[in-house]
Amino acid sequence: MSAEVDRQREEMRARWDRGAQGWRRRADSVMAFGLPVSARMVEDLAPQPGQTVLELAAGPGDTGFMISEQLRPSGRLISSDASEAMLEVARDRAAQQGIANVEFKRLELEWIDLPTASVDAVVCRWGLMFVSDPAASLQEMRRVLRPGGRAALAVWGAPEVNPWATATTRALVELGHAEPPDPTAPGMFALGDGARLRELLESAGFVEAHVELVDVARISSGVEDYLAESADLNPLFLEARERISPEQWRELQARVAELLAPFETEGGGLRIPGRSLVAIATA
Repeated sequence: MSAEVDRQREEMRARWDRGAQGWRRRADSVMAFGLPVSARMVEDLAPQPGQTVLELAAGPGDTGFMISEQLRPSGRLISSDASEAMLEVARDRAAQQGIANVEFKRLELEWIDLPTASVDAVVCRWGLMFVSDPAASLQEMRRVLRPGGRAALAVWGAPEVNPWATATTRALVELGHAEPPDPTAPGMFALGDGARLRELLESAGFVEAHVELVDVARISSGVEDYLAESADLNPLFLEARERISPEQWRELQARVAELLAPFETEGGGLRIPGRSLVAIATA
């Protein structure tokens, strides 16, 4: 079992390493898309000047960068990710934004290489659902938190309330280009049940756990733009795109257009809804 978990972890890291350049290209749109969730997390966390805050699975780093402003002058942000390529994207974005009170570290969620009780707060947006053992990850978050420290987490809600994310996978499966996702495996919707997320937090020793819903919307100029962005941001979709023929790609485009037709705007663009769970809890 350990060997299988290690293999899954390595595959996941390799996909994110490969997808990092796509995230670099789309970083501004990712920031705009995720802003309602990041803003709620920062508000719930209420960071204070002088604190040390750890961001896990930071990706381009936007949520942590929002927090860094509130930690000045003496506080610091630790921006971390399991993918070194993604960390490089975050480093560049921090430099572009003039953010100096940040340290970058490559860290795994299931084993956080930091001392016990060494940070005041932990934030993790859309990372926990990808790990093989979310319970172990939450226990590690609690371990590195000082007593009374807080964790703010975001995971995706159920597939049916996130059509922005499911249209490509559904089309691939329907057209025979992919197997249906395993609902029990790590993935986008693995923690879409708010009751389960709260239970995991409480089992890890957190108290005052609270889970709320935050709506988002993915904006695209049309299906072609939506598919191009999906290929940049979703390594699995990019892999599928590269192995199908031009004719199969045209069929896929047509099916995705049908699935997204309910979300067309008057100008021919797309506004596709989504829903995230945001949890806040105290160590």
